[in-house]
Amino acid sequence: MSRPESFNRMMTAAAKFQLNIAIILEAKAIEAVKSRHWICNRLNLSAYEDHAQQVKETMDVHDQLIELIDGLTKMESALAKNLTIILNQKEEEDMLGGSGSGGGGMGDLFNLGGSLK
Repeated sequence: MSRPESFNRMMTAAAKFQLNIAIILEAKAIEAVKSRHWICNRLNLSAYEDHAQQVKETMDVHDQLIELIDGLTKMESALAKNLTIILNQKEEEDMLGGSGSGGGGMGDLFNLGGSLK
């Protein structure tokens, strides 16, 4: 398989990945609307022992949403970084004299933005 065909397959896979992310986000949005309706119609002050319990439950929901948004942001950043590497590969090879031995940073292709601690 030639290099352009390989890049084309990687770009197609990235596009499919983005489509799946969009489907996941659409499902999460529908789930959020259903949750909002349930919360607005079913939960009131009498459902909690006191105000502190109500605030704690609310913070738990918000923490889950923040974790979801943070994970999606890291994933999208990694995808953008990888696509930039793929698209700029030709320019880097031209600057290196076309040797092709540098790898163009493809070692970061599967880095999803996380760090090991």
